Amino acid sequence: MIFLTLTYESIDKLESLMEELRQGDMQAIADIYEITHGAVYALALSMLKNAHDAQDVLHDTYVNLHCAAASYKAQKRPMAYIMAIARNLCLMKLRERKKTAEPFEDWLDYIESNNSVTPQDEAIIRLCMEKLTDQEREIVILHASAGFKHREIASMLDLPLPTVLSKYHRALKKLRDMLERG
Repeated sequence: MIFLTLTYESIDKLESLMEELRQGDMQAIADIYEITHGAVYALALSMLKNAHDAQDVLHDTYVNLHCAAASYKAQKRPMAYIMAIARNLCLMKLRERKKTAEPFEDWLDYIESNNSVTPQDEAIIRLCMEKLTDQEREIVILHASAGFKHREIASMLDLPLPTVLSKYHRALKKLRDMLERG
């Protein structure tokens, strides 16, 4: 799974890379990608539920980031800025489709690429994720897999923090109840 913990040091690093990108340093976009691509992909996959579309959004996020670098204003929120670009691209992709996303199987394909996930774990993950609503699934993935704090998730999804917390805890309760029942 993808884990991303943003410390003050990594936020400062991203902030300085964004400034370097604004000044035209092409290496900065590669460095930003290395730090953030896991979280961007997790967000795109959780919203689109399709690995191919998520990869397209991942690519387009960094193209758009490069193009919009000149308009970025340092606010100590570079990750929120990047995730907002990715989220907007996902919403545009969903509008293009004008239908519900594919089943959650693409997320499981992504998990299969992780050598530490056993076939039994994969089956449990499949059952668990199918029991969650789309929004609950997205919040759980962003928190548990991508490592975002609830406050960051609330900002990314344009939801009040109490709503994110309640949906997260409701999803965990569903998962716990399901696992206890076997």
